[in-house]
Amino acid sequence: MRVLITGATGVIGRRLVPLLTASGHEVTALVRAPARAAVIALPGVTVLAADLFDRAQLAAPMRGQEAVINLATHIPSSSFAMMVPIAWRQNDRIRREASANLVDVALQAGVKRFVQESFAPTYPDRGAQWIDENVALAPSAYNRSLLDAERQAARFAGRGGVAVVLRFGAFYGPDAVQTRDMVKLARLGLAALPGVRDAYLSSLAHDDAARAAAAALALPGGTYNVVDDEPLTRREFFDALARAFALKPPRLPPRFVAALMGSVGETLARSARISNRKLRGHSDWAPLYPSAREGFVAVAAALTSKPPGGG
Repeated sequence: MRVLITGATGVIGRRLVPLLTASGHEVTALVRAPARAAVIALPGVTVLAADLFDRAQLAAPMRGQEAVINLATHIPSSSFAMMVPIAWRQNDRIRREASANLVDVALQAGVKRFVQESFAPTYPDRGAQWIDENVALAPSAYNRSLLDAERQAARFAGRGGVAVVLRFGAFYGPDAVQTRDMVKLARLGLAALPGVRDAYLSSLAHDDAARAAAAALALPGGTYNVVDDEPLTRREFFDALARAFALKPPRLPPRFVAALMGSVGETLARSARISNRKLRGHSDWAPLYPSAREGFVAVAAALTSKPPGGG
């Protein structure tokens, strides 16, 4: 299949590209910064620089494509920056304008399938109840734009294409700034995320997210939660992190910290016990790491194996 990918040099995209080429797909990767293209320079990959806000620049790369996987985002560069509303402005613009441009150009080019990334932790707080795709999202102020991106996928489906929305869980991985920040705080005895000890967090390793994006090329149209098999409570999550790095269990922050973190804190403090049953029932996808317990062990191994001064 001929597949166009946006966000190809991001933490998910650079894992996805080799998965697709290994499966025989022809990949066109759109990048903002050509200097970063080396991470995806593989046989069978065409790398092109393009501005997602300029439809004219999208027309030629889109021609002849059979599927689009839109992973383009602009996540703030640090955990601290994530708390600043203005830091999300470019991400909002990508979800609102770039997603619309990609759908428009894909429809004009006769593309048959459109895959759109989204964010599962925007479901409402349901305590210990399981959450499936029938539960309506309840995004807070900082991430309402994901509804715009999902609406663009629905528009593609309404015009006769196959649209797949992947609602990813809270990412973790050895090359994620947020994961490294969590480890740094845990070394100081502090848990990085707000939320009561029994509040559930539905997480996802980067590797498993990339494998789900590859599986989306064969999924029936629709929306799918992409999360670990076993969501953990806050206490379980940070205990697992501590064990993986041979640390003492960190202290959970008091409840008022979520309010100090604004709408980001409100979202992160929710209890979201999200089910991946639909995705597992419609594909062969299964997470390599059933929960963050296993995933953090892999993260610790990857980080401790890096040479001094390594990224």
